[in-house]
Amino acid sequence: MADIDIHHPHSMPMPKARKAIEEVARKLDERFGMACTWDGDCLSFERSGVDGRIELAPEELHVTAKLGFLLSAMQGPIESEIRRVLAEKFDA
Repeated sequence: MADIDIHHPHSMPMPKARKAIEEVARKLDERFGMACTWDGDCLSFERSGVDGRIELAPEELHVTAKLGFLLSAMQGPIESEIRRVLAEKFDA
């Protein structure tokens, strides 16, 4: 198994940041069939081979994910895509 652990700063108000995360969650569901659920300020997502969370804090997002055996070979490209989406949605 491979782990992804990304801290990404943001300067959005919490409601706006939450809305941006919800947009990302919708895209994850559409593209990959990810089941996404909120628990407070934490969005959990999962599907076969992936189990992760996006924790929303006032000035930072913390993305963690555990990749199963087959997806662990794709850790680099998956992590790069996560960083790209975070930069697109949360960088000023």
